Amino acid sequence: MSHKIMNLVDQASMKADAPEFEVGDTVDVHCLIHEGEKKRTQVFTGTVIGRSGSGVREMFIVRRIVAGKGVERKFPVHSPRISKIEVKRSSVVHRAKLYFLRDRVGKAVRLKERRK
Repeated sequence: MSHKIMNLVDQASMKADAPEFEVGDTVDVHCLIHEGEKKRTQVFTGTVIGRSGSGVREMFIVRRIVAGKGVERKFPVHSPRISKIEVKRSSVVHRAKLYFLRDRVGKAVRLKERRK
């Protein structure tokens, strides 16, 4: 009984137009930022290095290099604060998690682009 109720609550919270992207894709994540009473959209561009969870609790990690330092952010896929996720390019990967990119710098971070 309670499992059915939880599924109904989860379905109500999920986005109908969830974006299609995979690990290894370079994405633009448009986040709503609240600063006092002002709201603005901030774009975080980077490579998806991992996905976890399922349903409403699905998350993904995006990594980018800023001023020579690696920056990672973890986003919920179905969050109302994420207005849109754009896929800029897709890459060929053979792993579910790309944590090995954390140890690499410069040209070694590049991934082979997937041809369509």
